Amino acid sequence: MQTLLIALSTVALAEIGDKTQLLSLVLAAKFRRPWPIVLGILAATLVNHTLAGALGELLGNLLTPSLQRWLVGLSFLGMALWTLKPDRLDADTDALPGSGRGVFVATAIAFFLAEMGDKTQIATMVLAADFRPLWQVVLGTTLGMLAANAPVVWLGARFAGRLPLRAARLTAATLFAALGLWLLLIPR
Repeated sequence: MQTLLIALSTVALAEIGDKTQLLSLVLAAKFRRPWPIVLGILAATLVNHTLAGALGELLGNLLTPSLQRWLVGLSFLGMALWTLKPDRLDADTDALPGSGRGVFVATAIAFFLAEMGDKTQIATMVLAADFRPLWQVVLGTTLGMLAANAPVVWLGARFAGRLPLRAARLTAATLFAALGLWLLLIPR
């Protein structure tokens, strides 16, 4: 259960102000149908994070515990720095992939593509390299993604301007840095 909670909180924090959270806002404003959007986010995240988790677990099995601890610790410090940089949505909102095929399909495709190489996907890989069982990592990161994005979908653009994203990014960066330093400085 500890693995699930660590994965959930890590991704929920990393997702604040992320481009996929901005994509959730755009999809909510464009389609105004929260259930298919949230289900599309769920489907895309499960596939994406399962692949990332499997790769992370494979790498974790190939590395020595000492090297793994250093790589994970340094990765969390890198995530702290990356979290400080605000994301912008790069895609044109009128050209969402598959938008003519339904809200669910458009969301699943757009979200899957936006998540490729994203910090939450990398966080999933890093977590899977260090924590077991894999299903708890994937479930936790998926729930973290939903915890950060579902409220955005339901609340939509109405409250987006009032969210303190800078403070949230600073808090998330501090937590990532603390976790990275703990992994590097506290022997297990």
